[in-house]
Amino acid sequence: MASSTTANPSAVPAVTANNGSGKALAIGVGGILLTIAGIFVSGGSKVAYAWLTAMTFWTGMALGMLLLIMIHHIFDANWSTIIRRQFEHGVSAFRWLALLFVPLVIASVIDPSVLWKYFDVTFDLASVGGSGTVGEDVLYTKKSGMLNFHFFVGATAISFLGWMFLASRFRRNSFHQDQDGDIKWTRSSRVWSAVGLPFTAVTLSLVVILWVKALDYHWFSTMYGVWYFAECVRGALAIGILIMCWLTTRGDYQGVLTKNHWYSIGMLSFAFTVFWAYVTFSQYFLIWNANIPEETFWYNIREIQASTGEVNQWKWVGMLILFGHFFVPFFGLIGYQAKISPKWMMVMASWIMAIILIDIIYNIWPAKKDELGDPLPFLAIHQLWTLTAVIGVGGICVWAYLKSFPTAKLIPIRDPRIGESLTYHE
Repeated sequence: MASSTTANPSAVPAVTANNGSGKALAIGVGGILLTIAGIFVSGGSKVAYAWLTAMTFWTGMALGMLLLIMIHHIFDANWSTIIRRQFEHGVSAFRWLALLFVPLVIASVIDPSVLWKYFDVTFDLASVGGSGTVGEDVLYTKKSGMLNFHFFVGATAISFLGWMFLASRFRRNSFHQDQDGDIKWTRSSRVWSAVGLPFTAVTLSLVVILWVKALDYHWFSTMYGVWYFAECVRGALAIGILIMCWLTTRGDYQGVLTKNHWYSIGMLSFAFTVFWAYVTFSQYFLIWNANIPEETFWYNIREIQASTGEVNQWKWVGMLILFGHFFVPFFGLIGYQAKISPKWMMVMASWIMAIILIDIIYNIWPAKKDELGDPLPFLAIHQLWTLTAVIGVGGICVWAYLKSFPTAKLIPIRDPRIGESLTYHE
């Protein structure tokens, strides 16, 4: 066990409740209302796809924070101790994300084929370029034990309940330790991390398969859960960097955060940039090399229009993801000076967040077909509802973070690693 040196509570800046939580809530509610209004402009199905995009994006960010908390505890890390508290505030959003997912379930009860076609076994696959009905599809019948409404709802509910429980354990342990400094809270967090990491890995993979991959349930990919894991952690690291910039600008982290902390989170962001590239390339290469129709069609519809053979907008979105998701952050984070510059790190974090959103749009929206069986274009009015949904759900998540922010010290002042974290060097 590390040294039990603790920070001097009187030297830790007090947090303030007047931190813009009300504005975040107003923005969130406004975004949600605008998204609802989109039903009357573009129809419920397109708004459902927009809402699913926002939920997949922001749930991923919260999952990334939860994973980083558990990774911190399981490895008994020291440098991340002063940053961990912000992730503990961030995971308070899980309860609201669970509530915000309910409209998708209700929409699927009203219209079973609004998103996930396999909910309706009578759905005519001819409308999406197939033949027969879902119930007559051999690829559905072989997967029907998993691809059904009851399994979907049960798996989603269990996943959210588990994530909320884990988040509550880590928040309780960390906040209580501020009060009494008891080492038992650190040990408890380590135990729950050992339990929570495999649970989160399995449920994370399960929900992204059910929510996103199964939109085209014919498709096969063994890399999909790992792809989403990479997105979650990269996004959470980017949010962590943005929070660090915000707290540095406010003065809260004055004398607490050093260039060594910036360098370490920059290195981790760089590492997951390479990891994402490895996973994404491996998925594409394996599918391209095998050249099996049940796998290649997923990429084909994201490159050419089946009805005309012409290149569609999604091909250029894919090229943007290739260069924007890997090459830009790879070269943008490779240098030492880049990692220790808060302004530059803020730029890179914002870029990564934007590209992750585009990547999730790329994975979800082409499943929505027009009357010819071609994916809807990337640049169209329906993406306006994606933007409003992302702002709406994001506003609620930011509100949850800011609402939790004044309930605890800025940093975990009695964590056994806090002394090492405050004096951390590379």
